Parts: sequence; structure tokens; C-alpha cells
Amino acid sequence: MSSGENELGVGMVGYAFMGAAHSQAWRTAPRFFDLALAPRMRAVAGRDETAVRAAADRLGWDEAVVGWRELLTRDDIGLIDICTPGDTHAEIAVAALEAGKHVLCEKPLANSVAEAEKMVAAADAAAERGVRAMVGFTYRRVPAIALARQLVEQGRIGEVRHVRAQYLQDWIADPEAPMSWRLDKQKAGSGALGDIGAHIVDLAKFITGESLTGVSGLLETFVHERPEASSSSGLSGVADGGRTGKVTVDDAAVFFGRLSGGGLATFEATRFAWGRKNAIRLEVNGSKGSLAFDFEDMNLLHFFDATDDVTTAGFRRIVVTEPEHPYGGAWWPAGHGLGYEHAFTHQVVDLMGDLAAGRQPTPSFTDGLEVQRVLDAVERSAAGGGGWVPLP
Repeated sequence: MSSGENELGVGMVGYAFMGAAHSQAWRTAPRFFDLALAPRMRAVAGRDETAVRAAADRLGWDEAVVGWRELLTRDDIGLIDICTPGDTHAEIAVAALEAGKHVLCEKPLANSVAEAEKMVAAADAAAERGVRAMVGFTYRRVPAIALARQLVEQGRIGEVRHVRAQYLQDWIADPEAPMSWRLDKQKAGSGALGDIGAHIVDLAKFITGESLTGVSGLLETFVHERPEASSSSGLSGVADGGRTGKVTVDDAAVFFGRLSGGGLATFEATRFAWGRKNAIRLEVNGSKGSLAFDFEDMNLLHFFDATDDVTTAGFRRIVVTEPEHPYGGAWWPAGHGLGYEHAFTHQVVDLMGDLAAGRQPTPSFTDGLEVQRVLDAVERSAAGGGGWVPLP
């Protein structure tokens, strides 16, 4: 699987926005953390030979290959990192697991519940042979969010009563913003619901430790036709100026649900919130206190302890950069903040640690399937006018 006893060869499929973020993480993790298993960036795969060779040079991969199936036949590659649109996840992941390769797959896990179920079945079968699979809900690895989870586990806010979760962006709020694969249901599965709503569904489960038992929701598409893109980079693109394409996904989603512990949860996901660039806003209210977080100020967690003396009680502003905080000890002195890319590095750190110890990494494909079932239930609810849809 690798040339060194403590080395794991990695092959990545896809090299755009997520591919760049994952590449940075594979490069950085062994330089800042003491890893029991060190990743080696063996090869990146893509369809365009010129583009994938340029990406390999730019992102730090040993080599480039055309077509992902070649990665599965190589003895020097032990893990496949899937950074492609959702319509390809199931095929690549199942084939990789059957070939005996560990898998890291970007979220959402798939474009449908049926695809996600096939991926879980393949992951379960592979696990019996010691081959592991993980889905990349990376925001779990933001230190402030990881600390929020610890505080809930410790009982610091008591019994969970409310979760409020928003994911707000504005990158397509302009109706002249060009088409993207993220606006094509065949490739993306859904729009704001799956692209960013999936994150806050997963975070609600991660922080509270509870699942949704049912949902009711509405979806809306505000702009039904957009200019085709002549080029794209990250989330932005340049309009073609002539041709137009049909938007076949939702632009915004609002839904609410009940948690398995009896609490209530509300969710909003939109890419039409002018001025909000990447606002993941979470608030959890419990019987003994509250937690609040906003990713646009990602190094801060706000904590209210209802057991404090009422004369001095108030939200406590915690700068989550101390060595005692999750992941904090490997980076900079306290107060020297972390950024978006660090969560991807922490994902690699946790994945390598779990693989070295023979543990199942989290979130698992089963966790990804649970999120997929929520997304599917929201879509079914919206299609029926917003009625209640129970979840298994």
C-alpha cells in the first residue's frame, strides 16, 4: 500500500475547489501534527490531461493520471479521496472499497438515498476486511464547533430544547451570476438544501448527539434561467454572454424538525442572502444554558451558563485558540486565529489516527446516509406542500 511502514499513499479524484482544499490538508497535516500514519500524495486523477497535470504541479501531487480507475489498481495507493460532483460519488466509492482502498468522500454522501444505501452496504462489507470509509463533513473539525460538542457532552447546557441552524451565502444572489454544476440537479442532487443545508443537518446531530425524527419544509427557486459559464473558479464564474441554462435545483430551503430527545430544530439554507459570504450560524438552547456560533467569526464560541448569579450572568465570549482547546496545541500562540483550511487539516489528522488505530472514522457513511434521508424527507415534504414527514 505504501513504500514506508507508517505511510499511506493517497489518490485524489477531482482537483477544483474541494480538491485544492483537500490537497492543502494532505500537505500540511504531517508538518504540524505527529501522525501515527503519514499520508503520501501519490496521484491526482481527472478527465483533462493538460488540466490535471497542471493541478498536480500546483497542488503538490507526485503525478497526474487521466481517469480515476487507474488509482484503484496501484499498490502504492491505499486511500481514495473523492472530490467530485455528487453524481459520481457512489460509483467511485463503491469501486474503491471493493478494491480494498480506504475512502474519504466529500459531502453530501450521494445524490439520493438509494445511492447512499449502496455506499453504506459497500462500506460495511469493506469494514469486515479492515477497510474504512468516511464522509467529509469538515465543519465538525472547526475548534469552536468541536468545543461546543464537548460542552454539550459534559452536560454544561443541560437537556437540549432548541437548535437554530442557518447557512447563508450570496454567491448566486445576482440573477446574472452564471450557471454552475451546483445548479444542475442531475450532477448536484439538490441546490442549497444538499450543498450547504447538509452541513447544518450534520452539525445539529454532531453538537447535540441527537437525530431528527421528522421534518417539514419548503424549497424555492428564485432564478430559473442563468447565463452559461465560459470559465469558473471556486464558486464564481464568467458568463458566456450568449447561451443560457436552466436552473434545476432549489435556491433556498427552510425546514423544521423534532430531535430524538424531544427538542425542536429549525434550519435555513440559502445562497441568496446578500452580504452573507459563509455564515454558518448555530444556536443551541438547553435547560441549563446556551451556545452560539457564527463561522464568519469562526474562532469564537459564545456560552451562556444559566446557573451563574443573575446579577453578572451573560454570554461568555470564548476565543477558541488555547492549547487546551480541540486541535489548538499544534498551531499558533493563543489568539492567533485559524481559518477555513485548518478544518480540512484536522480532518486528515483524525482520519489518519483512526486508520492507524484500526477504528471506524467519523462521520461514517452511515452518518452520511442519515443526512441524506433528512434531505430526501425535506424534498418530499416540500413537494407535498410542507407536510410532516417522519424519519426512521
